[in-house]
Amino acid sequence: QVQLVESGGGLVQAGGSLRLSCAGSGGTFSNRVMGWFRQAPGREREFVAAISWTGGSTYYADSVKGRFTISRDNAKITMYLQMNSLKPEDTAVYYCAARNPGLPELRITTGDYTVWGQGTQVTVSS
Repeated sequence: QVQLVESGGGLVQAGGSLRLSCAGSGGTFSNRVMGWFRQAPGREREFVAAISWTGGSTYYADSVKGRFTISRDNAKITMYLQMNSLKPEDTAVYYCAARNPGLPELRITTGDYTVWGQGTQVTVSS
């Protein structure tokens, strides 16, 4: 069974950095578009970033562009989210997700992703 597990969340002061990891197991991930989403209390889950099969293409939400960097290491079956210049409004549970194999488009809606991790909490204090 395909699974994703996030790690690296925590508490950080505004302006600080965190690096999230998403480890895959139980299947092939090298031909899956992968993404990061986040959900703050009382809000809908929202798109953060997506990355193509090889990592050659990326796409970011405007709110994180220039501060966050998505990357992947297919040999390690791991995806990353480097988060710099963090703001209190970045506080949320962060989820990694994968599309079905063979679909190359970078998508921003939750319904386009079929495998999800359990989430990791990121809290940014002011």
